[in-house]
Amino acid sequence: MDTEAVRSFVRAAEFGQLQLAAEELGVTQQAVSKRIAALERTLDVRLFTRTPRGVELTLDGQAFLPHARSVVAGVDRALAAIRPGSRALRIDVLGLRSAQAVVLHDYWRSHPETTLDVVTLRVTDPRAAVAAVQAGDVDASFRSVTDPATLPRDVRMIHAFDSPTELLVGPRHPLASARTLTPSQLRGHRIWVPGIAPGSEWADFYDQLVTDFDLRVDAAGPHFGDEVLLDILADSADVATLVGSRDRYIWPTNHDLRRIPIVEPTLAYPLSLILPRANPHPGLRAVIDHCASLAPLPATTWRPSWAPPLAPQS
Repeated sequence: MDTEAVRSFVRAAEFGQLQLAAEELGVTQQAVSKRIAALERTLDVRLFTRTPRGVELTLDGQAFLPHARSVVAGVDRALAAIRPGSRALRIDVLGLRSAQAVVLHDYWRSHPETTLDVVTLRVTDPRAAVAAVQAGDVDASFRSVTDPATLPRDVRMIHAFDSPTELLVGPRHPLASARTLTPSQLRGHRIWVPGIAPGSEWADFYDQLVTDFDLRVDAAGPHFGDEVLLDILADSADVATLVGSRDRYIWPTNHDLRRIPIVEPTLAYPLSLILPRANPHPGLRAVIDHCASLAPLPATTWRPSWAPPLAPQS
């Protein structure tokens, strides 16, 4: 059934005149008449009778009208659900405890009127996230493509914010009492980051860390989840891991884990935002501005070679 024909029928029934229905719909009276005639053929009933003043509903038309209104309302709701600006802003984050999700939550708390849909694409390949942006499955993705030259022309990647890294250790670790640590003080210590996905942006991040600072990053073994990792850290005297300063981790108080900032230089994980070049969701601008308003990192900050350029400070 042609939904525009149904819409024309509803408008003609409401106005009682084909001409007024045509003006409402932005088409000619002849177009409205043809749509209604086609609808009558499809239904095999007459919906209107002609009168000197316009049109009147037949008994079949009267019976059909409330259902037709429901059809039109359903179509309008369906279109609104996918039309940028009239539906929720959908943004992909790496995880709901990640720095991106924390920053988005802070933004939403300041702008509770924003209709925001935070999703997590279960993909490790950033190209899959790019494809989701292209397809309109998400409006933007907090992912990074380490070779920006491979990005399709219809999407772009911009710097969102940088997340300083911290060392997370248990109370028995030899570095547990430090208030801050430099990268050189991490040398020789086992930094366990299980489950680094080959080809992911974070795999490249850790590769560059190892090369530039002579660190020992161990990705051996499967990742059984954050809870298991935190349990192991709490019991270990020699295992540590790296986390983002804004990443949210929760552990039992008896774990007594310590988060120690890394300084001189600060090791920053760059968080990018992938979005369409044309007609991005209008709600994205405020999110981008919120990210740009976050406190800048120290001048002595290390970023991997693929990090997008920083936005100029105003």
